[in-house]
This record gives sequence, structure tokens and C-alpha cells, in this order.
Amino acid sequence: MDNKNIIIKVRGIIIYDNKLLIVKHKQSSFMALPGGHLEYREDVLTCLKRELVEELGVEPEIGKLLYISTFMDSKKDEYVEFFFEVKNGGSYLNIDGLERTHAHELAEIIWISPSDNIEMLPKQFDKDFKNNKIFTGEVKFINEL
Repeated sequence: MDNKNIIIKVRGIIIYDNKLLIVKHKQSSFMALPGGHLEYREDVLTCLKRELVEELGVEPEIGKLLYISTFMDSKKDEYVEFFFEVKNGGSYLNIDGLERTHAHELAEIIWISPSDNIEMLPKQFDKDFKNNKIFTGEVKFINEL
């Protein structure tokens, strides 16, 4: 019998001066929003705070839930991701000297503009960012199963 796993992740939408902070994890081949896996008995907001402090060294001011994404990886694990607005984007501009216990997990950290030719996952979020349609006032659902 095949093991079927459902993995829950949270991601932060960190924007400052119309630029978006994105990362590439070392075990990944694509750019994405910063965040990570929910641990056992952890709620999504606690997880997002923990992940952003571990990787970027700044505690987020978490705003609204903006996206819920579902997708399947090559091993047939199913992922559910919650994307939250982070209100203190400017706090992430100079993170080099901060304590970042999990900085080693990141291969790249960059700020991008909607006009930059850099693709990220999920594709629908990438498209919304490039078309200035992230903040529409409603939660958007992305299904890439």
C-alpha cells in the first residue's frame, strides 16, 4: 500500500516598497515565499512566526490570510499551504546581522519587483504578484493537484 501524506505549510507574503521577498530553499529548485512545515500540535500562526524567525531573524506582524494553495509533489505527497500577509515588511530589509538559526536552509533570499523576470511557485501567486492582484479583499484558492 502506498503511503499518502498530507503536509501543511505556511508562508509569509512580505512586501516593502512594492517589492516581494522570496527565497530558495537548498533542497528546492524553485523560488517561493518564505515559510515552512507545521509541526505536530502547532497552529498556523505560531508556525509562521517560528519559521520566519528561524530563517530570517525577524518576528512577523501577521495580517490577513490571503491564499490557500494545494498541490502534489513528485512523491505524491499532498500539500496544503496557507499564505498570510506580513505587515512589517521593512523589518526584513537588513537581516544579515540577525540571529537566524535556520539560515543554512536557504540558498537565496531576494527582493523582486512585479516587472522582474523571476518565476516563483505557485504559478497563480506569481501571476497575481506580477499583475498587482494579491490584495483583493478575499481569500484566493489555488489548486494545482
